[in-house]
Amino acid sequence: MKTIFSGIQPSGTLTLGNYLGAMKQFVTLQDDHQCYFCIVDEHAITVPQDRLKLRNNIRSLAALYLAAGIDPHKSTLFIQSEVSAHTQLGWILQSQSYIGELERMTQFKEKSDGKAAVSAALFTYPSLMAADILLYQTDIVPVGEDQTQHLELTRDVAQRFNNRYNDIFTIPEIKIPKVGARIMSLQEPTKKMSKSDENEKGFISMLDEPKKIEKKIKSAVTDSEGIVAFDKEKKPGISNLLTIYSSCTGESIKALEKKYTGVGYGQFKQDVANAVIQLLEPIQQRYHQLIDSDELDLILDQGAEKASFTANKMLQKAKKAMGLGRVRKK
Repeated sequence: MKTIFSGIQPSGTLTLGNYLGAMKQFVTLQDDHQCYFCIVDEHAITVPQDRLKLRNNIRSLAALYLAAGIDPHKSTLFIQSEVSAHTQLGWILQSQSYIGELERMTQFKEKSDGKAAVSAALFTYPSLMAADILLYQTDIVPVGEDQTQHLELTRDVAQRFNNRYNDIFTIPEIKIPKVGARIMSLQEPTKKMSKSDENEKGFISMLDEPKKIEKKIKSAVTDSEGIVAFDKEKKPGISNLLTIYSSCTGESIKALEKKYTGVGYGQFKQDVANAVIQLLEPIQQRYHQLIDSDELDLILDQGAEKASFTANKMLQKAKKAMGLGRVRKK
């Protein structure tokens, strides 16, 4: 059985794009993989955070994982800051990461561009991300296209450590979902849907009410052709809605194109909205049952304990390989 690791930052309520691009696949993957799902709250503090919002977001994200179908009997769900091995190995891997490599990271360039004060953590956090993954002998990391650069760095750092010290780290494989890997903004369909978008009409939150979802879908940017067809270059808006519809229902995009031949955008958008609402309704119901429950705390306590057991064993291997600490004399 192969091991999968995935981490999501608690920087706001997850979008439909987060669910279709990643979380929906996790539910299936947990049936025949050993899965670790981590709420990477220490990554969130690479930029300033309101402490109360951060704590609420951490809890909310955990509830959404479970509501979406993550089963604590099959998978390990935990909060990064509750497993200290992550930051300890992160520091060790900083010693194996080069400044030139970190400077080339596109996300660092984008997030630091034009800012007078940038935290050192924003620069070095790919080393912490590498630690997150390598602690669990991860075989597969399912990520969106925007994270592949960080995963390549993880692979390089792991291989460098193995060559210099001891062959202890598994070199992870990058896996990008074929369908729904990149859900785009409803208002700017050439950009990825993001929970940090200043325009709320651009994204659908997993906790949006049905009327709000319907309104956002109906106001989605399309074109003047009136033809429901998939063409990313010429029809990015319609192509995005087709991807969303297909991902929500399981119907192929070709089948949907045929289904809406001669049908206007109004009816098409209404049906897309209905598909999204139908998909999210049971998730929202389960979320509200969990968010303030003792059940959620118990699951997170158990997840942290289980993750710590595995992570600490790997951390000790890394320390021993590098000569850190002391060897007790008999």
